Amino acid sequence: MTDTRVLVLVGSLRADSHNRKIAEAIRAQAPAGVTVDIAEGLGELPFYNEDLDGDSAPQAVVRLREQVAAADRLLVITPEYNGTMPAVLNNAIDWASRPFGEGAIKDKPLAVVGTAVGQYGGQWAHEDTRKSARIAGAAVVEDVVLSHAYAWGADPSADAETVEKFVAAVSELASYDIETAAA
Repeated sequence: MTDTRVLVLVGSLRADSHNRKIAEAIRAQAPAGVTVDIAEGLGELPFYNEDLDGDSAPQAVVRLREQVAAADRLLVITPEYNGTMPAVLNNAIDWASRPFGEGAIKDKPLAVVGTAVGQYGGQWAHEDTRKSARIAGAAVVEDVVLSHAYAWGADPSADAETVEKFVAAVSELASYDIETAAA
């Protein structure tokens, strides 16, 4: 049996990002039968511009599209910026959706989770990310939802119980049955 390959898109570019740390913890503690890769270089993607797309798309775009195409599932781990999703994440979804209707993200099972300061834990950003991904053609897995709130100064990735919840979300995503959901 082959592993389920989960590609993680992290919505924060900050080197010490809590969401990045969660992604790394998930990769280190991936459930049996699941391989977790983290997409690197999202900050290198130019803003989507159809003039840059096509046969001569930038290398960072080609790399992202190849990673998305090779994955069985996509997991977005993101904070919330000003009540919505980070621009870098929306840009990555835009690039992965092109050419529209045929992009690497099309029909790819995708779940959105994350952690943010505040009582809602990034819930608005996660809702906006699911909406954008759905419109881009992803098969958004609505049953995998985790919006973790933390207090300033806390590190969610240092809490074993919190990491366990995120690993469980990956397990749920990996076991998502595409055929049953489509029926």
